This record gives sequence, C-alpha cells and structure tokens, in this order.
Amino acid sequence: MEKNNNSFVMDVIEVEKFLGNPPHGFNVEHRSGYRLVKSDPSQSCVFIDEFQSSKGKVIFSQSPGRKITVRNLGEYTNLRNQLLAKKIYVMVSACANTNAKTHNKNNPALGFYVVVINGCHPMIRWEMEKGLNSTISSVAGESYTVNVDIRNALQTWIGDNFRILTDGEKVKPTWKNTHFTINYHSDALFDFPYWFGFSKRDFKISYCGK
Repeated sequence: MEKNNNSFVMDVIEVEKFLGNPPHGFNVEHRSGYRLVKSDPSQSCVFIDEFQSSKGKVIFSQSPGRKITVRNLGEYTNLRNQLLAKKIYVMVSACANTNAKTHNKNNPALGFYVVVINGCHPMIRWEMEKGLNSTISSVAGESYTVNVDIRNALQTWIGDNFRILTDGEKVKPTWKNTHFTINYHSDALFDFPYWFGFSKRDFKISYCGK
C-alpha cells in the first residue's frame, strides 16, 4: 500500500470540479447516460452514493455508499484499519440557511461538494480512534449504528465568510449530509436496544488544521 501523506489534513472540492479534474487516484469514465468514477481502494475510502447531477447520473464504483454495513468482528476491524490509514471521501450538500419556521425538508441544495479528510493524519486519527472506542462498546454481541460526522471540521475549514452565488444573491449555506454511517448487525437473538432504536450513536471530527 502506498503510504499516505500525513501532513495533508483535508480539502473541500466542488463536485463538478472534482469530476472534471479528478485528484490523484481517481479516474472518471464517460459511459452512455452516466459517469463512472473509479478510485484506488489502496489509498482511499469513498462513502458516496450514486447521484443525479445536472450532467447525468454519477456512480462511484468502489464506494459502498454513505452507509457501510459490517457483520462480524473481522469486517469491523478491517473497516477501522482502513479509516485510520486512508483518505476518506464524503459528498456533502450546501443548502439555503432556513430557520425553524420556514424549514423545508425538500429545500433543494445550492451545491454539492466532495470533502476529503486524511484518516492517518495524527489528529484526525486520534479523533477517529477516540470516537470509535467511545461509541462502540462491544462489536461481538450488540448491534449498533454510528454516525461519523465531519460537520465541525468542514465548517471551520470553509469559514464563516463562505457564500454561494445563486440568483444574483450571495447565500451563506447550511451544510447537510455531513456524515457517513457504520451499521453493525450482530447475530444476537435478543438485541433489544437495537430493535428499539437505542443503539444509535455518533461522534464528530473537528480538526481541520486551521
């Protein structure tokens, strides 16, 4: 495996720029009716669902999607090792900033961005290990759902002055879909906490190098 660059922390790339000029380790193939994005699994963990862009469907061939399911200790350990050794790619949505009274769940996104964080950077690795250790108490006999949220790191990296020009107006976005999810499904017959929704956990990645 090619060693990751520990000095790199994170980056945020507008999705069409990402597809038009893919970073090292990525290749975009234009197929009939869609674009197929291939990546090097030895260097990256891609957690991006297929989506419909203004230029057609986009599929990330090496991506399991935003929700990753593991079913035993071996699969969990393998995923954990990958998160701590590779660059992690997640697509986020920049939406109009709405208040509680006018909030609309169907509010269209102003733009989509690919966020990449370096899982083997010492600070990111420390946050990831700490979060996984604190939220996953027993992978052998308990099912759980863990959201790994990068909103804090993204917001700090972007800064408070970031705006998106839409309809002639500069809009400060609200960031959504800023997480990926680990689903662990054990074979336990009486996993009551999971059945009743009590095994939903989350932790946040906050470090961005700024």
